[in-house]
Amino acid sequence: MSEPVLQEATRADVWLWRARFFKTRTLAATFIDEGRIRLTRGGHESRIDKPARPLKVGDALVFALGGKLIAVKVEALGERRGPPKEARGLYSPLEISS
Repeated sequence: MSEPVLQEATRADVWLWRARFFKTRTLAATFIDEGRIRLTRGGHESRIDKPARPLKVGDALVFALGGKLIAVKVEALGERRGPPKEARGLYSPLEISS
């Protein structure tokens, strides 16, 4: 029996769906395709340009959704789209500096 492989990254659209920011992966992918999510990794900020872009633990995301500015740090990648309490464990809120 082999050891379970720990995931080091997951697709951006999958993570946004698992974290329950979007009801479907298709909605998350469309949002990403429109260039509406900023990623900060290792001090470098960029737009996520495609749904398959990998997200890693420690990445910071900023995006506007439903009239709110959302800034979160990726804390875990998740293995499924679980209940809301489980989804909230995938990220932590960040302070937004103006």
